[in-house]
Amino acid sequence: MNQFEQTLLKHWGYKQFRPLQLDIIQSVYKGHDTLGLMPTGGGKSITFQVYSLMKEGICIVVTPLIALMKDQVDNLKAKKIKAIAIYSGMSRREIDIAYDNCIYGEIKFLYISPERLGTQQFKEKIQHMNVNLITVDEAHCISQWGYDFRPSYLEIATIRELIPNTPVLALTATATADVVEDIQEKLQFKKKNVLTKSFERKNLTYLVKEKQDKLGFILSICNKIKGSGIVYVRTRKKTKEIASALIQKGLKADYYHAGLDSSTRQLKQEQWMKNPHGIMVSTNAFGMGIDKPNVRFVLHYDLPESLEAYFQEAGRAGRDGKESYAVLLFNKTDITSIKTHFTKKFPDIAYIKNVYEALGNYYQIPVGSGKGNAYDFFIAELCKTYKLDIIKTHNSIKILEEEGYFYVSESAETRSRVKFIVDRNSLYKFQIEHSNFDIFIKLLLRTYSGIFTEYVPISEDFLGKKVNAETELISKYLIALAKIGIISYYKAKQNPLIYYTEERIPQDTLYISKEKYDILKERQKNRLEALLQYVTNESKCRSLLLLDYFGEKNKTRCGNCDTCRKRNELRLSQTQFDNILEIIKKITQKESIPTHEIIQQIDAREEDILKVVNYLLDNKKITYTGAGRLLWNIS
Repeated sequence: MNQFEQTLLKHWGYKQFRPLQLDIIQSVYKGHDTLGLMPTGGGKSITFQVYSLMKEGICIVVTPLIALMKDQVDNLKAKKIKAIAIYSGMSRREIDIAYDNCIYGEIKFLYISPERLGTQQFKEKIQHMNVNLITVDEAHCISQWGYDFRPSYLEIATIRELIPNTPVLALTATATADVVEDIQEKLQFKKKNVLTKSFERKNLTYLVKEKQDKLGFILSICNKIKGSGIVYVRTRKKTKEIASALIQKGLKADYYHAGLDSSTRQLKQEQWMKNPHGIMVSTNAFGMGIDKPNVRFVLHYDLPESLEAYFQEAGRAGRDGKESYAVLLFNKTDITSIKTHFTKKFPDIAYIKNVYEALGNYYQIPVGSGKGNAYDFFIAELCKTYKLDIIKTHNSIKILEEEGYFYVSESAETRSRVKFIVDRNSLYKFQIEHSNFDIFIKLLLRTYSGIFTEYVPISEDFLGKKVNAETELISKYLIALAKIGIISYYKAKQNPLIYYTEERIPQDTLYISKEKYDILKERQKNRLEALLQYVTNESKCRSLLLLDYFGEKNKTRCGNCDTCRKRNELRLSQTQFDNILEIIKKITQKESIPTHEIIQQIDAREEDILKVVNYLLDNKKITYTGAGRLLWNIS
C-alpha cells in the first residue's frame, strides 16, 4: 500500500481510489498544474484533500457553492481535520479571525467564495499563508464559454502571481472541449495538463419520453423501478404538489427546495439518504454534494437549463455501478415555453440600466460608494417597489453580474454565531458582579468549545432545550450580553445577498458591452439548440449525443436508450445499420432517388435495406417526394 492509499485508509476508510483519483493526486504532488475532468459522483474532493493532508501547509479551495462549502467543512471536522469556510454573510471581524487561524493555526483547508479573492484583505493575508495547493472547484465557471460563467473566477490568475510556486488543481464534471482549453488558459497553466475520465456511464440508461400525462408516467416509473429516486422540477410549488400526489398513491416521497429553512432541509435530506425507497421531488437545489450510491432513477419532469445541467443532475443515479435510469419528460408546450423563456432572458440594455439604478436607490447607496458591501437581497420586494417585471429583472441582474458590477450569492443561510470579546479574567469578574447572567454564561462555556478564539456556530433552540427554556428567552440573554460588550453575537438568517464588487456609478455612465451581451446571447442560444436537439432526437443514441457534446468521439452506441431500443428491433448490428444509413444519406442528400435504385446501390440484403429505410421514414430523416422517390430531410 503506497503513501497515498495509507492516507485514504486512515481518514476515509477506503483501501482503493476510484478511477482517476490517484492519477490527479500524483500529478499535483509532482507540482504540475492539473485539470481533472470527473463526472458527477467521481469523488473530486478526495483528490485535493488527500494531497493536502500529505503536504505541509494549507489548501485553498475556491467554490461558488456555500452549501457545499459548509458540508465539506463539517465532513472534514468530523474526521478531526481542521477546516474553515469564508463566505458572504460573515462579518469582517469573523473573516479576520478566520484568516489569522489560517496563518497561525493548524487549518488544513480554507474554503472560499471566488468573489472574496478580489478583496485587498484576502490578497494581503494569503501572502502570509503557507499554501500547498489552490483548488478550483466548478472550474467551468472561469470560462466565458462555460454554462455558469462567474467573472470573479478570473481573480485566481492574480492570486497565482502572489504565490507563484503553488500548483493549481482545477476540477469540473461538465466541460466541453472549448471550455477545457479556456480553463487552462485563464488559470495560466504553465503546461497543458488534462486528466480525464470518460463521461460514459454504461450502467445508466437514458430515456426521453414525450408525455402529456407526466404525473401518470412518474407513477408508472416509481412502480416499475424499485428503489430510491429524484424527480427534478422547475418550481417550488411543483415540488410539494407532485410529492403529495405520490404520497397519496402510497409512495414514500418528500419535497425539497431552497426556500425551506436549514433544519427542515437537513432533516429531509437525512431521511431520504437512509430510505432505500425514498423519492425526493426537488428543484435543482437538491443533490449537490450528496453521494447516495443506490439512486435507481433521476427523472426530469421539466426541461433542464442546459445539457451540462442535465448531465450533472442525471449523473446522480447509479453511482454504485448498478443498472439505473435517467428519464426526461417533455411535451410540445414545454418546447414552446422554453423558447419563450429564452427571449425573456435578454432584456434591452435600457431596461438593464434601469434595474441597476433601482438597486442603488433601493439600498440608498450614494454614487461612488458601496464597493465591498453586502446587502440582503429580496428580488420580489425590489420589483414591487419599482414596478419591475420579475423575470426581466432577474435576467438583467444576471447580465450585470457578468459585467462584474456585483454578484448575488445563493441563499446565505448563516447559523447564529457567538464569540466572547473579553478575556477569561474579565468574564469571571463580570459573572461575580452580575449573578443573573452567571448560569447562562456557564451554559455557553459548557456547550461550546473554542468560543474565546473564534466565532462558534450555536443553536438558540438547542440551548433552550438544555435548560428547559423558551428560545426567545435565550435570544434575549444573548442580545443583552452583546449590548453590554461581553460577547459578539450574530443571529441566524437565511436569504441571498447582493455584494457590490465595484462602486455605484451614475446610470448614464453604466457600460454594458454590446459584444459581451451578444456573446452571452449566442452562447445561451447554442445551449438551447443542443438541449432541444437532444430532446427531439429520435434516431441517434442518447449516450452518444451527450458524449459528443462533451467532446468524446468514436464511442459506440449504448444499446439501451430509447432510440437504441428502436434500432435494436430491426435486428441489425450497429455496423450493418450504419453502413446502410451512410449510403442512403449520401445518395439522397442532393436529389430524390427511387427506392429500387437505392436497393441496387447498396451491397446488403433487400430486407435489411428496407428496414433501415422504414426506420428513417418513421424518424423523419427521409421523406417521400412522390412516385416512391426518397429525399434526405436536411432540416
